[in-house]
Amino acid sequence: MTRSDTLIEVRDLAVEFVNGDSRQRVVEGVSFDIHRGETLALVGESGSGKSVTAHSILRLLPYPLAQHPSGSIQYAGQDLLKLGENKLRGIRGNRIAMVFQEPMTSLNPLHSIEKQINEVLALHKGLSGKAATARTLELLGLVGIPEPHKRLKAYPHELSGGQRQRVMIAMALANEPELLIADEPTTALDVTVQLKILELLKDLQARLGMALLLISHDLNLVRRIAHRVCVMQHGKIVEQASCEQLFRAPQHPYTQELLGAEPSGEPVANPAGEPLLEVDDLRVWFPIKKGLLRRTVDHVKAVDGINFSLPQGQTLGIVGESGSGKSTLGLAILRLIGSQGAIRFQGQALDGMTQQQVRPLRRQMQVVFQDPFGSLSPRMTVGMIVGEGLRIHRMGTEAEQEQAIIDALVEVDLDPDTRHRYPHEFSGGQRQRIAIARALVLKPALILLDEPTSALDRTVQRQVVELLRSLQAKYNLTYLFISHDLAVVRAISHQLIVVKEGQAVEQGSAAAIFAAPQHIYTQQLLEAALLAPGTAD
Repeated sequence: MTRSDTLIEVRDLAVEFVNGDSRQRVVEGVSFDIHRGETLALVGESGSGKSVTAHSILRLLPYPLAQHPSGSIQYAGQDLLKLGENKLRGIRGNRIAMVFQEPMTSLNPLHSIEKQINEVLALHKGLSGKAATARTLELLGLVGIPEPHKRLKAYPHELSGGQRQRVMIAMALANEPELLIADEPTTALDVTVQLKILELLKDLQARLGMALLLISHDLNLVRRIAHRVCVMQHGKIVEQASCEQLFRAPQHPYTQELLGAEPSGEPVANPAGEPLLEVDDLRVWFPIKKGLLRRTVDHVKAVDGINFSLPQGQTLGIVGESGSGKSTLGLAILRLIGSQGAIRFQGQALDGMTQQQVRPLRRQMQVVFQDPFGSLSPRMTVGMIVGEGLRIHRMGTEAEQEQAIIDALVEVDLDPDTRHRYPHEFSGGQRQRIAIARALVLKPALILLDEPTSALDRTVQRQVVELLRSLQAKYNLTYLFISHDLAVVRAISHQLIVVKEGQAVEQGSAAAIFAAPQHIYTQQLLEAALLAPGTAD
């Protein structure tokens, strides 16, 4: 590349966060170029400094708490770090635009899609009225929103996750920027939707000739789209290379660790015992009521006729996209929502029991949720959280409960002394270990794991999967493992159910389905996750 091809030059960038007299340097000596029309990926785990680096380009950090003790970011002959606010406003969202990770928090819930895109056009292009609406329709069509004229008056909550992300991309492209910064643009999306967003970004880049700075911890995503990659660890770039070279022959040990971090290995070789959980024709139908008298006119069939038998000591993986019904299925099995059909647990029919009758069995059926930060009370210490079930079920004396809490924390590789601390003092992976300890302390027979690794980095995901496998081998645990991450599911599941629109479109041995998927929907899921037979692993 020649110097004339260089769009952005970042040199010796440093970022510090100031809190009173303390200063924490989170980015140190970062240098890289972004060339016109190329895709540069910044990769690394949470806390590596990649998002802080990208946000520095548009000065979106919480100034004055954030400071730049050194470095420059050159664009069009100007140092963006020294540019006045008025001039920077002319560049931000105009020549350089950004797509954020979570569109639901980035879009205004009180404004229609039309109003939010029109606001961008009015601010930078001076468009209003019919001209703005026409351009908004053009943008929505460009990013693949079906029947865009029907979506103009829609609010963010009325769109799917993929559609909301497409709206965010449309807003970012409204002024035809030279650089689009995409900060984890597909993290919250299903694998098939991720693939569509990825293909959209590649197509738009080719058509508009813009550069793309992609921030991601998903190396499968990076491998599909990036030209060059910068790997960040502890605020520094530890390796920088072309995408092909980096994936073929990574040089730095941290890069090698990232590339080898995808959960792998075989499910635990526990012999299949007697059926622990049996489900027959399970249905969860939500009524659709209309009219003045609110008569039921139809049903949303969230779960529609699911059947399976899960032996003691085995894992059943339940996969499907958002809205497929997999989480509803898990909640229904634990009798946390109403359902029709037969559910037998340890030979007892749960479907005929009242909540009061089910309660004694809840000690044997525990749950680990997707977001450990949301499922752990911020006002309770770790010891109180892990021991809550012991107190509710009146298991043992106070001293015995304290010892059980210590033992559970040791089982999940946490220091027992941490039981006096609070959840916010731990990393995401540590919080999920606390959630697992909370379930484990009751010595359950069945644990429902609802997307337990989706909020974690790949290296942490691998650690959690290895932990779950070791606990299963040691205690002959039975897992219901709900996830849209097929690599994780493959590493832990003995059986597999693929759910689409509330129905099981394919089920059986997990190994057999991953080796030779029969249903086209399963094939699409595996292909999108680069796990289909014949695709790169």
